[in-house]
Amino acid sequence: MKKRLPIKTVYYEDESKDEFSSVVITPKTIDETWQYLKKGFSWQVKRFVSYRLFAPIIGYFYCRIRLGWRLKNKKAFRQLKDKKGGYFVYGNHTQQTADAFIPSFVSFPKSTYVIVHANNVSMPYLGRITPYLGALPLPDTLRAARNFKRAVHTRYQQGNAVFIYPEAHIWPYCIRIRNFPAASFRYPVELNAPSFCITTTYQRRKFWKTPRAVTYVDGPFYPNKTLPIKERVQTLRDEIYAKMQERSRLNTCEYIRYQKRGEKE
Repeated sequence: MKKRLPIKTVYYEDESKDEFSSVVITPKTIDETWQYLKKGFSWQVKRFVSYRLFAPIIGYFYCRIRLGWRLKNKKAFRQLKDKKGGYFVYGNHTQQTADAFIPSFVSFPKSTYVIVHANNVSMPYLGRITPYLGALPLPDTLRAARNFKRAVHTRYQQGNAVFIYPEAHIWPYCIRIRNFPAASFRYPVELNAPSFCITTTYQRRKFWKTPRAVTYVDGPFYPNKTLPIKERVQTLRDEIYAKMQERSRLNTCEYIRYQKRGEKE
């Protein structure tokens, strides 16, 4: 007999700070010595092997087989005015492993870089590979912040996709869009760049206990150049947040319930 859903309730204190990843990592400090824009033949070979050979195979079996993952409305990218140009993508953060692979599938064949927490480059063994997969860890110092910003702008200007999970923290199988700040929306505003959003939803499956993951693409969204910078950033954030909330209504099951501690169920 199948278990009734949700399978458990997770209690949280602060949706902007609580983390529910099962991996406990001591993050390394990302300072001015971190090389965001590596160059050279060796780097290119390792990037190709990791990103084009290793990641697609592992990602396919994990996402397609285990999660039954499906991608919807990828045709949204066809609306870009500059087909070879870069863009930014914002998504909800609901999978510990799959969220490392989904960006490359979403933007294929365009190359992808993902803004991540330092945890992603601090893991034993895998932490050495994630930079070749496109990880851009958030900086810890002012000088590192300048290098980080330069890297984000450069990767976009090279025609790549830059992915961001603005919720920041992993809440596995969460079916609602958590409130997130507008800070990360400054990048497309500064560059007058197009943005998209992806919303991963969860659909009930007949013969599986775990739900199917279905990701929807929406966009493009462009900064409103008639507004002051601060309002431009906030407006872009609000448009994308509203679209992600709209897509979240397509969830058909709740595998894990998240309940604020102290609130009535």
